[in-house]
Amino acid sequence: MKFKNIFKNNSNMATENTEINQELEDTTLETNAAEEQLNVEELSLEEQLSQDLAKEKDKYLRLFAEFENYKRRTTKERIELFKTANQEVLLAMLPILDDFDRAITEISKTDDGPLLEGVALINEKLKTTLISKGLEQVDVNVGDAFNADFAEAITQIPAPTEKMKGKIVDVLEKGYKLGDKIIRFPKVVIGQ
Repeated sequence: MKFKNIFKNNSNMATENTEINQELEDTTLETNAAEEQLNVEELSLEEQLSQDLAKEKDKYLRLFAEFENYKRRTTKERIELFKTANQEVLLAMLPILDDFDRAITEISKTDDGPLLEGVALINEKLKTTLISKGLEQVDVNVGDAFNADFAEAITQIPAPTEKMKGKIVDVLEKGYKLGDKIIRFPKVVIGQ
């Protein structure tokens, strides 16, 4: 009996040792799995942070580029505004300039030299002032080929010669531009 009890005790101890070893193995496996999961989470956390950083960097660069484009566009618009700020005033002055040209043409038909000289001086002063403000005359002459981008055709008449077909026969009203923008197109007659 004693032997049975010793054997039983040894069996119980062996079973307990096996159970303890099993528990140790399970705990070790769980700890290793938890460490691996933690490492995977850390890696994914690092990856996630680097991806977030890349997204924010891209967002920043796009926003910066958009702002730079906005600055360039507004600067360009401001320069254009300054160039054409006088446009309304200059447009209002063009009929007066036309009247001076007509007056000089009519006065030159008379013998009144001092009157012609006085009107011509005033006309030149007005032209000089308008030119200093950026006004330029559009260069269109009789015999030039008609271009709808630079002149407005008022009418067509039969061409006096074969060479004048499709060309400017007469300039009725001068055209003017402010900078690169035409503010009044020359009015012309073209040959047909």
